[in-house]
Amino acid sequence: MSSVRRLSLVTDEVHAPTPERQAGALRVAIATQDMKNLNAHFGSARRFAVYDVGREEWNLVEAVAFDDVSDESGEHRTEGDDRITPKVEALKGCHLLFCLAIGGPSAAKVVSAKIYPIKVPHPQTIQEVLLRTQMMLRKAPPPWLRKMLAKAGAPPKKPSFEDEG
Repeated sequence: MSSVRRLSLVTDEVHAPTPERQAGALRVAIATQDMKNLNAHFGSARRFAVYDVGREEWNLVEAVAFDDVSDESGEHRTEGDDRITPKVEALKGCHLLFCLAIGGPSAAKVVSAKIYPIKVPHPQTIQEVLLRTQMMLRKAPPPWLRKMLAKAGAPPKKPSFEDEG
C-alpha cells in the first residue's frame, strides 16, 4: 500500500483544510521530483505540486508526496501493487495534470477522475508551466480548456474589439 503525505501552507490554524479554490481558477497538479521543476512521469513522480492558477496570479495549494514510487527501471511490481489509484485519488479536484509522460491505463484513470492530463516533452520549471497556463487563460483558450474553465466557475470571456490589434 502506498503512503501519501499532504503538505500545505497554513497561516493561523494547525490543521487547516485544503483552501477553497477561487471561482475561475484552475487547480493544476505538476509532477515533480524536487518541487522546482516539472521533471517526472506520472507513475514515478515522488511529489505533485498543486496550484490554483488564475489569469493574474497563482497560489500554491499543497504538495502531495508519495513514498512508494517506481524506480523507472522498467521492472513490473508484484501483482496487486497499485501505485496509480492512490495518486489519482490524491489529485481529485484538480482540473489539469502536467507530467513528462503517462501510460494509457493511468491516463484513462486520470481522465475518468475528470482531470485533463497534459504531457510536456521536456523538463521545465514549475514557474514556466504556471506562466504558460496563465497565457492560455488570458488569450483565447482552446475548446477543451474553455470547458474546464466553465467547470471551474469562470464567466465566459466576451469577445472584445479592443483585444484585437
